[in-house]
Amino acid sequence: MGMPTTARTVLFHELGGPEVLKIEDAEVPDPGVGEVLVRVEALGLNRAEALFRAGTYYYQPSLPASRLGYEASGVIEAVGEGVTELAGGDLVMTGPGIEMSAQGVYAERVVLPETAVVRRPESVDAVTGAAAWLTYTTAYGALLETAGTKPGDHVLITGASSGVGTAAIQVARRIGAIPLATTRTEAKRQQLLDLGAEHVIVSGGSGAETVAKETRRLTGGRGVEVIFDAIGGPAFRPLGDALAEGGTVVWYGWLDPRPAELPWNWPVTVHTYANFALITTPGGRRRSTAFLNAGLRDGGFRPVIGEVFDGLDRIQDAHRLMESNEHTGKIVVRI
Repeated sequence: MGMPTTARTVLFHELGGPEVLKIEDAEVPDPGVGEVLVRVEALGLNRAEALFRAGTYYYQPSLPASRLGYEASGVIEAVGEGVTELAGGDLVMTGPGIEMSAQGVYAERVVLPETAVVRRPESVDAVTGAAAWLTYTTAYGALLETAGTKPGDHVLITGASSGVGTAAIQVARRIGAIPLATTRTEAKRQQLLDLGAEHVIVSGGSGAETVAKETRRLTGGRGVEVIFDAIGGPAFRPLGDALAEGGTVVWYGWLDPRPAELPWNWPVTVHTYANFALITTPGGRRRSTAFLNAGLRDGGFRPVIGEVFDGLDRIQDAHRLMESNEHTGKIVVRI
C-alpha cells in the first residue's frame, strides 16, 4: 500500500503522572476486515486519559506499552475489506467504543474498527473536530434521550465550565430549553453567559443549598425540570431541592467521589448516564452523530477550546495543564 509501517505514538510503560508518557515508533498494520487507517490531525484530551494513565480509571491499562486517548480528528488513509461506508480521503472524528490500551489515538496514524469513527463535516477544521465529539454526544444523550428535555424546560447544569458543561448549554439552547449554569468562580461567569446561559450561579464556597435556593428564585419559585450533574457526593441531595415537582436529574460524573443520597423532594426521577451505552449502539451512534454534525455545520455548536498545543511532543505539557484545572473547555494537541 506504500503507507509508512510505523508511526510516532504515545505509549506508557508504568502508571504515574504526565512524565510517564513517552513517544515511540509503533507498528501500524494494514487495516483488516472492518477496519480503517486514520491519519490523525488533532487530539482532544479528556479527563479519563489522566485517570487511565494513573491507574484510577474504571479499567486498567495493559502494561507495558499501553496506548492512550480516544478522541481525535483526522483523515481516512485506507480501508480494510468489508468497509463500505468510508473511503480514503474522508474526514472523520474518532471516539465510539475505543479500548485505550490497544486502540489509543495519541499517534500520527492509528488503525481502528470502522465503528469507532464518525464522519466530520467538510466545513469543520481538525481542531474543532477533535474538541466536539465526546462533549456534544454526552450532552445530547443525557439531555434529550435520557431526560427527555423539551423546549421551554429549565435545565440546571453543574460544573458548567467543563467541556461537557459548555456543550450542554449550547445543546439546551438549540432545542429551545433554558440553561442555568453553576460555576465556582466569578472569573468564568461572562464566558458562560456568552455561550448562552440564561443565568450563571457562582457557587464559590457556598453549598448546594444556596444553589438550589437561587435556582428557585430565578425560576419564580418553580424550580427546574432537569438537573444535569457532574459532581454527585453529599451535595447531590440538597441540589435536588432545585427541581420542579416531577423533575429529572441526570447524573453523569462523580467529581466528588463521596457517597451521594437521593433528593427528598419526591416525585423525582434520577438517571445515571454513561455515554458508551448510547454510542456503542448503531442507532445511538447514528442519532448522536446527526445531531452533532447539524450543529457543527450551521455554527450552532462552537466547541470551547481552552488551549491548543502543537505537536505530539507537547503531550506531557498538555496533560499537566489538564490536571491544573486552570482552563475552560477542551485542550487540543495539533499533530
